[in-house]
Amino acid sequence: MAWAPFAPYEASREALAVSELRFVRMGFGAEAVEYQVAWDEQRRVHAARFADEVPDTCLLLEHPPVYTAGRRTADDERPLDGTPVIDVDRGGKITWHGPGQLVGYPIQKLPRPVDVVAHVRRLEEALIRTCAEFGLETTRVEGRSGVWVLGDPVEQRPSLGGLSLDFDPRLADEEFDPRLNGPEYAPSNAGQRREDRKIAAIGIRVAKGVTMHGFALNVNPDNVWFDRIIPCGIRDAGVTSLANELGRDVTVTEVLPVVERHLKDVLENAELMPRIIEKASA
Repeated sequence: MAWAPFAPYEASREALAVSELRFVRMGFGAEAVEYQVAWDEQRRVHAARFADEVPDTCLLLEHPPVYTAGRRTADDERPLDGTPVIDVDRGGKITWHGPGQLVGYPIQKLPRPVDVVAHVRRLEEALIRTCAEFGLETTRVEGRSGVWVLGDPVEQRPSLGGLSLDFDPRLADEEFDPRLNGPEYAPSNAGQRREDRKIAAIGIRVAKGVTMHGFALNVNPDNVWFDRIIPCGIRDAGVTSLANELGRDVTVTEVLPVVERHLKDVLENAELMPRIIEKASA
């Protein structure tokens, strides 16, 4: 039989059937899971999912306080006081995990070549729906992953340090470091400054067509932990939580089943398609 070239990938794109999503609640509160323990479990489940020994699985948990740094983290975004940071193999930059934050690690098989952006958008959608159920409107910000509460238009925000926003040093001075300039520039006070603030961070890795790592939704953490770093490498915005925005106490226990329901709905009903490969022009 004469050899024939393969058909263009686009011509045979097929959706991957979505398996039922299994949830594993690893530990919360006094039973919060050390980061290394959860990372080891991710790798174990990842290998099992690649071998089709388990269905798509989402690990859900809280961590004791820990800073983790993705592959793109710069040295000048880490804690100044030498606080230990765990370097991990996910995308994104540095962040914090700890009590009051619901962390999810969806380990899901996707069609190859993997559409990473589509996977991130699905996680964002589930968390946007979760926040909406609690009465909080959130959204995406172009060029920045995660889920955000939008601030006021720039011209309506209060000035910083008596200066107009045209002279915001975070934007004009490459050497300006908000970690050294007190609460006025602290990420945890972005709501008082009426700036954009992130309520859920997302950082993932895909290996062998199976996802790892995932999301962290700030339910009611002490956001001052974020002031020791440049969260996600973003200097002109901050962080927030459901409790801060709603002005009432909200617990991880209360949010957990809502997140599970929306993750299940979004991930199980998604049409998983491979990423389109653009053919090079002749």
